[in-house]
Amino acid sequence: MTYTVLSLFPELIDAFFALSILGKAVHRGLLTYRSVNIRDFALDKHKTCDDAPYGGGAGMLMMAEPVGRALASLGIPNRLDDPPVAAVPGPKPRVIYLSPSGRPFTQEKAKGLARETELILLCGRYEGLDQRIIDAYVDEEISIGDYVLSSGEVAALVLIDATYRLVEAVITPASLEEESFSGGLLEYPQYTRPEQYGILKVPEVLLSGHHENIRQWRLRKRIEKTLALRPDLIRQGEEAGLFERETRTIIAELRKSGVG
Repeated sequence: MTYTVLSLFPELIDAFFALSILGKAVHRGLLTYRSVNIRDFALDKHKTCDDAPYGGGAGMLMMAEPVGRALASLGIPNRLDDPPVAAVPGPKPRVIYLSPSGRPFTQEKAKGLARETELILLCGRYEGLDQRIIDAYVDEEISIGDYVLSSGEVAALVLIDATYRLVEAVITPASLEEESFSGGLLEYPQYTRPEQYGILKVPEVLLSGHHENIRQWRLRKRIEKTLALRPDLIRQGEEAGLFERETRTIIAELRKSGVG
């Protein structure tokens, strides 16, 4: 997987890719990345990349020309050109614009994007991008939530963090199996040393060494937590037929006892 991030502040991207598991994955050659400074493609001496929007209104808008030149430098064709510019041979990267107007980002979406060969992420600033760049180059707009950020870089880093860990061999598969949203449920509570913290103790079942009892406890806690915090996930799982008989039985028991 290759991540290519177009930004006015590439140092944010460079720092992120040097950290923790992500940095190790890059070092091991499991991932590659490149940060592209959009200002490098501005032609005036001030490296101007924004201007006032036509029609008036508050704020500034990122200009089409520097962003378009940055994308062209990567071999991404402008699909509105007449005649169309030939694409670079090989798998086509997916061009994504991080925007509050985009489709919601979910774990399922992250899984799909993690299978791509290359993601090209466009980071907006100010009032966003000139619409002509979106029309000409962008394959998909994605929103990380129903709120507005001043930094498209932050949204891009969220998408990167959610997807890179799903790329094969970056993280042990067993670590991903019972995470939140896998199988339609949230993750069970986790504990580590010490066994007692103040008056709170680690549940005895986790100290028992009885693997089947631990499995059953964890499943029940996953269902209990999901019913309490995200009952919508339970409803979605039921509608999609995700749950096995054991899970359905526990859901019914917990609902009967007043949970969810």
